[in-house]
Amino acid sequence: MRYCIILNHIIPIQNKIPNFDTRNKLDYSIFMKKVAFHTLGCKLNFAESSSLAGIFIQNNYEQVSFKEFADVYVVNTCTVTQVAEKKCRNAIRQANKINPEATIAVIGCFAQLQPKEIAEIEGVDIILGNADKHRLFEYLDNKEAFSEHWKDVQDIADVKEFVPSYSTGDRTRSFLKIQDGCDYFCSYCAIPYARGRSRSDTVIKTIEKAHELEKDGKKEVVLTGVNIGDFGKHQNETFFDLIKELDKVEHIERYRISSIEPNLITNEIIDFVSTSRSFLPHFHIPLQAGTNYLLERMKRKYNRELFAQRINYINDIMPNAFIAADIIVGFPGESEEEFASTVEFIESLPLTALHVFTYSERPNAISINFDGIVPVNIRKKRSLILQDISNRKKIAFYEKNIGYNAKILWESDHIEGMMFGFSDNYIRVSRKFDEKYINTITQETLDNLNPINQCFEIK
Repeated sequence: MRYCIILNHIIPIQNKIPNFDTRNKLDYSIFMKKVAFHTLGCKLNFAESSSLAGIFIQNNYEQVSFKEFADVYVVNTCTVTQVAEKKCRNAIRQANKINPEATIAVIGCFAQLQPKEIAEIEGVDIILGNADKHRLFEYLDNKEAFSEHWKDVQDIADVKEFVPSYSTGDRTRSFLKIQDGCDYFCSYCAIPYARGRSRSDTVIKTIEKAHELEKDGKKEVVLTGVNIGDFGKHQNETFFDLIKELDKVEHIERYRISSIEPNLITNEIIDFVSTSRSFLPHFHIPLQAGTNYLLERMKRKYNRELFAQRINYINDIMPNAFIAADIIVGFPGESEEEFASTVEFIESLPLTALHVFTYSERPNAISINFDGIVPVNIRKKRSLILQDISNRKKIAFYEKNIGYNAKILWESDHIEGMMFGFSDNYIRVSRKFDEKYINTITQETLDNLNPINQCFEIK
């Protein structure tokens, strides 16, 4: 009989490897040589997977593609949508098919919220939520000790520890985790139940991580978290305090601010970015709904007037800034009139792009009990309308930037003889591949736009 750890409980799994008890006594550092990760969801998950992979590599594991034969497969899950959960199940089945004898670990948000559901999927050996996933290697290295030690489920709501991480696979940039958890409890969202309350490290310790990336040669760092604008609130520090200090890390040339709430990105922060040495004119600010009725129903902490003020202020002082916004379509109560008002509002703003999410019922979110359910086919129709608006806005932004003198950070991807990079204001640019440009920044005039590929081409 096999056993499966589910948030510190041991559950038997029947009839796959009869001699599992014997195998369980082996030295795992010898038995397992290859590990593969499959990461779903946000940039924060990618940063955490990369840090976990680094622990395996330090302990003499080789990291391989998830499509390859491995001894350990790790699926770092997301629970934002039903699609993400479906991808998790598919990844587990894929790993089990490649190597039925492998250890399959399912970690992260979906694992935190639905461990029993995951346990029913054939092949799963380990299920660890966000409270314990950073200890995955320790568990694999000494299962008996951990099963003896972990007697009770660690409720994520009680977790106050912040576990730092950053991605290392990309030669040019890194996602740096600066914050975790959320105190907002928006009505559509299960993330606070999956990741716990908001927490972060101190400014000093976060700067230490930035220096590690500096030594690793990273030119660009993306600040990521669940609600990064909340950084430092338990240490009497602020996100503004952090970015002022990060700007002093000499050899990191570029920072991007990932998603930050409209009520937390202040005019003070915007002013700083406009004049800073290294923070780029690139913003991602979630809107989620375009009417105050829906924003209130979602339990958001701002109204659309505040959102518009932030967007217009950025555009006024940084007219070439890339400004993206998240929007949820098909939320309960989104009537035809509400949707039309949302479209009109979005069209009126100098946004560059939309990240459109079709509303998905989450079992732990309170909106699952709301009235005014929008039929799925209408949700999909409205999603296409907003995606079309996004495409038009992005093309208009690119056309607006013809003639812009941009700084391009070139990446290592080599695709059909071409290499690619992104400008300071997040415009995609291509040129003929030349290895000497990898992880370098060049200044180029953007004057040859290919609107089909949404990419400027450097001759």
